[in-house]
Amino acid sequence: MTNLFTPFDAQMMALAFRLAQKGTYSTTPNPHVGCVIVGENKQVVGEGFHVKAGQAHAEVNALQQAGTLAKDACAYVTLEPCAHTNRTGPCAKALVNAGVKRVVIACTDPNPKVAGKGIAILEQAGILVQSGLMEEQGKKLNEHFFHRMHNNKPFVTVKLAASIDGKTALENGESKWITSPQARRDVQAQRASSCAILSGADTVIADNPQLNVRVNELESAIAEQFLWREQQPLRVIIDSQNRLNAKAYKLFNDAHPSLVYNLAHNENLNHAQVTQKQLPSIKGGSREFVDLHALMSSLGELQINRLWVEGGASLSGALLDHNLVDELIIYQAPVLLGKQGRHLTNFTSPQVLSNARKGKITDLTKVGPDIRTTIRFN
Repeated sequence: MTNLFTPFDAQMMALAFRLAQKGTYSTTPNPHVGCVIVGENKQVVGEGFHVKAGQAHAEVNALQQAGTLAKDACAYVTLEPCAHTNRTGPCAKALVNAGVKRVVIACTDPNPKVAGKGIAILEQAGILVQSGLMEEQGKKLNEHFFHRMHNNKPFVTVKLAASIDGKTALENGESKWITSPQARRDVQAQRASSCAILSGADTVIADNPQLNVRVNELESAIAEQFLWREQQPLRVIIDSQNRLNAKAYKLFNDAHPSLVYNLAHNENLNHAQVTQKQLPSIKGGSREFVDLHALMSSLGELQINRLWVEGGASLSGALLDHNLVDELIIYQAPVLLGKQGRHLTNFTSPQVLSNARKGKITDLTKVGPDIRTTIRFN
């Protein structure tokens, strides 16, 4: 399809992508979308991006800026215009009503409520629709949204922090801080781009964390965009043994919601900001644990696109054992903690090397004095 497009088309779509990226920290659970309206004289008359779920979509924002200049114009959109009415009206019909004559789309929307339907509305109105310009870039921009739509579960990123010899703490549990302030600030940006943060009861009991985004540690541009979201990522805690008490831990006593998955209702977690959800159990030695596959399906139903996991070796190991990790992000500091240090993960060791879990390094970045390695699976 690339022969359908000119260098000018590519230039305008690149602008639409830059607009879409402004919603990276705020659109959840919706995808990030940008739109550019170009008049007959090849002048940009409207720009827009989707800021927040429930607010106007990118096309509507661009059309409002363009006004009457949208008539007979060309619209460049990073994702197929929506065809259904939810909290906002269908963008495909808005483009039709504005009188645009051509729409260029990077990629079609995987949402079954939209997939192909937006294009059909445009074509039925006599609008020339051309799709596939920078298609791979469009899919990459919203890869977590695409993943949920295709798999009915979130894209799971497990974060680990370790010494260069692969230890997460001293033998006595001391771990603050192995990695640098720069690495910890980078983690805040990762949290900000996630829909939910998952941890386990072990981590809550040991560290009493808040598991929130510390806005003051974000770069100013990211902080501004995250604040458009007007909410923290959902904190998700696994507490199979009902060991937690709402009065005892910080994350249950702020203004932000938490979701606790357990096997039976825990009266000690009855709190205005805490929701409990019971899931089926699976056997683990002599104990019963929350079924992690059921948990992922539940989070998919809650429209969680990207799940950021910050837990101990047991949780990361269990997720790896159940093949539920799509990505590992490992922050390694140039320090040695020795053979008595605590292990990175309790992933079950394979019996033969050929069965070792293999991933692909997709990014290697120096963050302050530390190294951030990104590894993809599946």
